[in-house]
Amino acid sequence: MNVSIRKRVYEILEVGKKGDRVSKGFDIFIIVLIGLNIIALILESDKNIFSVSPHFYKYFEIVSVIIFSIEYVLRVWSCVENPKYTFPTGRIKYVFTFMSLVDLFAVLPFYIPLLGIDLRFLRAIRMLRIARIAKFGRYSRSLQIINRVFKERKEQLICAVFFLIVLLTISSSLMYYAENSAQPESFESIPKSMWWAVATLTTVGYGDVYPITPLGKLMASFIAILGIGMFALPTGILGAGFMEEINKNKKVQICPHCGEKITDG
Repeated sequence: MNVSIRKRVYEILEVGKKGDRVSKGFDIFIIVLIGLNIIALILESDKNIFSVSPHFYKYFEIVSVIIFSIEYVLRVWSCVENPKYTFPTGRIKYVFTFMSLVDLFAVLPFYIPLLGIDLRFLRAIRMLRIARIAKFGRYSRSLQIINRVFKERKEQLICAVFFLIVLLTISSSLMYYAENSAQPESFESIPKSMWWAVATLTTVGYGDVYPITPLGKLMASFIAILGIGMFALPTGILGAGFMEEINKNKKVQICPHCGEKITDG
C-alpha cells in the first residue's frame, strides 16, 4: 500500500503527463507560488510598499516555506520510484542533484535564522530566496533545453572562457606597461588595468579609463577588435548547440495516406 502511495506521490510531484489532471494542477500551483514568491521578494525591497502591509510578507513567507518544505521532503521520500535513484542509496544520490539542491536552497534561508547565526550574515543569506526562481527549471521545457545545451557544450565553453581569461590577462598587462608612466593612477597595476580590459573586451567602453599614449591607443584598437571576435565564439557555440537540440526534439511521423514524412517542429 505504501509503495503504491509513494508511486502516486512521485507521479504528482513530477512534471504532469498528459491526462493526469492532479499532477498538472500541482504543476500550475507550484509555478504560480514560485512566481508570487519572486514578486514578493522584489516588492519587499521597497520600504514604502513594505510599510503598507508589514506582516503580509512575513506570513506569506511562512506559508510558502511550509509548502516548499513539504514538497522537498516528499520528493526525497518518493524519488526511489525513479530507476536512477533506487533504494537504499538512491535518496542520498538524489539529495545532491542540481534540482534537489535548488529545492533545498529555496527553503534554507528561512531556517538558518532559527539557528542563531550572526545577523550580518543573515542579510546575505536572505537573498538566497531568489533561488526559488530556479525551481521553474523543473517545469519549463525551454529551460531544460538550455540546461542540456550547456551540459553538452561545456567543454567548448570552458575552452572559450579560458581563452577569454588569457586575452584579458595579456591585454591588461600590455596596457599597464604602455600607460603606467602616463597614467599612474588609472593604470597603477595589472589587476587595476583589468577593469579597462574587461570594459574594452566586452565592448562596453565606459570611458572612465582609456589610453592616451600612441602605443596604448594602437594596442587598444587591436584588443577591442579581438574582444568582438572572442565574445562571438561562445555565442556561436551556444547557437549551434540550441539548433542541434531543437532538431533532436523534432518529431518525425509518417503520413498514413501518402507515406511521406511529417515533421512536427
